[in-house]
Amino acid sequence: MSGAVELVTAGILVIGDEILSGRTKDRNIGYIAEYLTGIGIDLREVRVVPDIEDEIVGAVNALRARYTYVFTTGGIGPTHDDITADSIAKAFGVPIHVDPRARAMLLEYIKPEDLNEARLRMARIPAGAELVPNPVSKAPGFWIGNVIVMAGVPTIMQAMLDQVAPKLRTGVQVLSETVRANAREGDIGGPLKLIAEAHPDVTIGSYPFLDEDGRPNSNLVVRSRDPEKLAAAVAAVRAMAAAIPRR
Repeated sequence: MSGAVELVTAGILVIGDEILSGRTKDRNIGYIAEYLTGIGIDLREVRVVPDIEDEIVGAVNALRARYTYVFTTGGIGPTHDDITADSIAKAFGVPIHVDPRARAMLLEYIKPEDLNEARLRMARIPAGAELVPNPVSKAPGFWIGNVIVMAGVPTIMQAMLDQVAPKLRTGVQVLSETVRANAREGDIGGPLKLIAEAHPDVTIGSYPFLDEDGRPNSNLVVRSRDPEKLAAAVAAVRAMAAAIPRR
């Protein structure tokens, strides 16, 4: 691989008291991380904030200044504590109102007589935002600047992510290969450090586990965007692992 590699980065902002209290177990971070890795976007940071406007505004402004994209999950439902849309509008300094496009989407799923004030909150969109369609329950997310606002319900979030993915700027996908070391982390730490220093454009992670017989073992995961550099580092890791006596 030759030439400069465009690096596209992302942050995730998870919004909700229920995540911080432990009542709801997050299922979105890992999904988004794997999804972005698969399309060549580097996830660099994840934050979790409560349903407090100033906390959301501060986190959004910090992340959007730092990364190519910011993905938020949670807080765009019909209840009083769903304040993500208002907070995003405040972060961008724009008004928020019921968007006729969003209202029309809701009416594809909700009877007109059931579109009460609470449900209509889901149609309130910051001025200038692009809508993110929701094929599951119609209430849309939105995209303003480099911030993509999605639902917290995993099935809906996943559907929204599929909607925005074709519009994202992407980089070169990270390639990876796993080598079973058949050795304990403590036995390979020194040699592995030397290999990492000799291959600065490659990242190497060590992940311990127990064999079926209960003996400590390690998987070594080698990652790079350059297939030749990846292959060279993997060969070095394999040779190192083969030279370590099994204990």
